[in-house]
Amino acid sequence: MSEKNKIGWNFDNSYSNLPKSFIYEISPVPVKQPELVILNYDLADKMGLDFSNIDKEELAKIFSGNSLPKGTKSIAQAYAGHQFGHFTMLGDGRAVLLGEHISKNNQRLDVQFKGSGQTPFSRNGDGRAALGPMLREYLISEAMHSLNIPTTRSLAVVKTGENVIREKPLQGAVLTRVASSHIRVGTFQFIRTRENLDELNTLVNYTINRHYPEISKSKNNAYDLLSKLIDKQIELVVNWMRVGFIHGVMNTDNMAISGETIDYGPCAFMDNYDPGTCFSSIDHMGRYAYGNQPAITKWNLARFAECLLTLINPKKDDALKIATELIDKFDKIYEKKWFDMMKNKLGLIGDDKEDNLLIFELLEIMKKQELDYTNTFLFLMDQEIDDKKNCQNEKFDIWKVKWQKRLTKDSKKLMKVNNPLIIPRNHNVENVLKSAENNDLTPFNDLLQALKNPYTNQKVLTKYQSPPPKSDKKYQTFCGT
Repeated sequence: MSEKNKIGWNFDNSYSNLPKSFIYEISPVPVKQPELVILNYDLADKMGLDFSNIDKEELAKIFSGNSLPKGTKSIAQAYAGHQFGHFTMLGDGRAVLLGEHISKNNQRLDVQFKGSGQTPFSRNGDGRAALGPMLREYLISEAMHSLNIPTTRSLAVVKTGENVIREKPLQGAVLTRVASSHIRVGTFQFIRTRENLDELNTLVNYTINRHYPEISKSKNNAYDLLSKLIDKQIELVVNWMRVGFIHGVMNTDNMAISGETIDYGPCAFMDNYDPGTCFSSIDHMGRYAYGNQPAITKWNLARFAECLLTLINPKKDDALKIATELIDKFDKIYEKKWFDMMKNKLGLIGDDKEDNLLIFELLEIMKKQELDYTNTFLFLMDQEIDDKKNCQNEKFDIWKVKWQKRLTKDSKKLMKVNNPLIIPRNHNVENVLKSAENNDLTPFNDLLQALKNPYTNQKVLTKYQSPPPKSDKKYQTFCGT
């Protein structure tokens, strides 16, 4: 038995069997000198993979694409997307899907390389990725998983031994990403542009069979698929809002039909509470700011609905009316789930007519007093935090008295499972990435370890809980391409 077979790979590649318009068969471009940086043994175990007897040199070859596991059928996926509101044809410009691994729990999981070289969709790009952004995606995606937020995950990062040229030469790297699938709203937009009803039906049926088999016998499966995705995306974004996560690039090609968070480019976490918080260097108008994420989600879902109109009803006007009525339910559903989430964060059990006012009063105080979003809730949970003096003032105290009247004996329990004690704070992330780029992975691994149990008290937490030092310089995140 070969070393790769001992690992336990079990590929069954259904997406590559779709019509040729969906895919382009291509292999990862080999790299000069692969070197393993990190391997996610916890995720590997869940996938039914065993790398314990494989040396680092062989692992580096596997996760760089220099030596592909048996059973892979590597492809670049075609898709389109609205990027900052403007429609464009896209596709995997620096990614290659190796195939679908069937885990020991019978889960079908995409295994994809990111930074694996040029494809027909590269649009003059080099198809490569830098070490920093790939480690950022590894760190943040694993943190999101531990925060109980649906997400793609990261299996490995390998250095390529080659530089990539951005503003300056940077170390090249390949990330291995694992996802329920990489089908996006943009995938449907691409197929819609082809005006081929058979292909659209194929994609709808494939997506339902893969992600939502419970609606496979529906009388109107396109309508039910839209309805499912509305619920999934609302739950996802409410979770983002719960922990102060800002995706940063919510283009339609970055909305996964599975309901998982996908693409950790210019993502960041909010420090001081402000709905207008936006860190992305390419988001000049704040389109994807923290407080805009629900509205953008609804906008993206409307674009998805447009792709399905013909299947929802053959009569154009009727289809538009039906889809619009469904999309218009978004606000009410989101509002209810968001209020429930905020009540959970505040330990408000049961219903009280003053709860909504209580929530908005706190958020207004937090914004005006520039209070740290995460640490304000920790202060209310009686956690020791460095910046607690910021929450000790007359206006906050008056609000706190009203809040305390609503608490029950189970309130703190509820708060503990909804308020993380630690998030990947931006300044901490930048510090560990800088060390990693200088070949010191210890700070990265320390932070990664702390983020594995974000709802549990750990001795190491205090050094990661403080907001960033005051600075006149605005923090910015970058796309990484």
